[in-house]
Amino acid sequence: MTRICIVPRVEGLAGVASFRIKFEEGLRARNVEVTHDLSLPADAVLVLAGTRSLIPLLQARQRGQRIVQRLDGINWVHKKRNTGLKHYMRAEYGNFVLSFIRKHLATKIIYQSQFSKEWWESWYGASKKLSTVIHNGVDLKTYNAAPDTVSHYPPYKLLLVEGNLGGGYEMGLDNAIKLAENLNEVHHLPVELNVVGKISSEHQARVQAQAKVPIQWLGSVPRERIPELDRSAHLFFSSDLHPACPNSVIEALACGLPVIAFDTGSLKELVIGDAGRVVPYGSNSWNIEEPDISALGIAAKEILQNLARFQKSARAHAESALGLDAMTDKYLKFILGDV
Repeated sequence: MTRICIVPRVEGLAGVASFRIKFEEGLRARNVEVTHDLSLPADAVLVLAGTRSLIPLLQARQRGQRIVQRLDGINWVHKKRNTGLKHYMRAEYGNFVLSFIRKHLATKIIYQSQFSKEWWESWYGASKKLSTVIHNGVDLKTYNAAPDTVSHYPPYKLLLVEGNLGGGYEMGLDNAIKLAENLNEVHHLPVELNVVGKISSEHQARVQAQAKVPIQWLGSVPRERIPELDRSAHLFFSSDLHPACPNSVIEALACGLPVIAFDTGSLKELVIGDAGRVVPYGSNSWNIEEPDISALGIAAKEILQNLARFQKSARAHAESALGLDAMTDKYLKFILGDV
């Protein structure tokens, strides 16, 4: 039986942890054994993120083990905003570990998007190792479109899903509120903002006191609830700047939820045609300057006024390009391939 070692065994509700769980389910469905023990024989090792097991990984490489690295984006916000010394050091260490594995240990590299590939090559130089680009995928049965579950409107539900709304990423929440206020005040479209993600009570109270739109604070929710929340909303705002390949966007599209976002990172690779709208940021996003909320509002208005068309297109695009089965097959072909 084919065996793949996946390290590290990331736990959690989103991001790498979400990918690991879904990918392992796909492997087992194909009779591929999964282990997290680098000392066991395996046909290949897949490195999902930075790991403390650098010495065992080095030993595996010295034994001639095939090591495939899956690369996300690069930590960068800590260089532009004061996120605290602890966060700064953790972000820098994370970049060091990932770049070390990429340069010295990996035999193959999977980038989550073309943007991610170009970013790594720009900051850390091109690699001569065999690489490919594979977008993340989603279980199209679990994440499905069910129009009858969409909430009645007005008000329209604008959904924001982030694992953590602090640590320098507060601007995502700020922009979501500004978008909702723009739709309310400029375009006369009543909007309620639904926020999923970890946020301190102090930060929440501060934001709530200043916001001019109703906000539903849902906190951190179990992964199993995300499809339900996606299907109940009318528009999804992808708030992260320069994301490598956000799972939350793919999940929303699969649920027939159109996506609105600024044109940063990989978003224009994921939000195609009438699956949503990706608009120019309007200033220097790498310096986290103020974005053009008005452009975002105009695009969001177009979606909300043509909701059925955009919902259908979002689901159709997910079915054609973002399915978990297709992604798993691509990963297996590249990981186990002889070249």
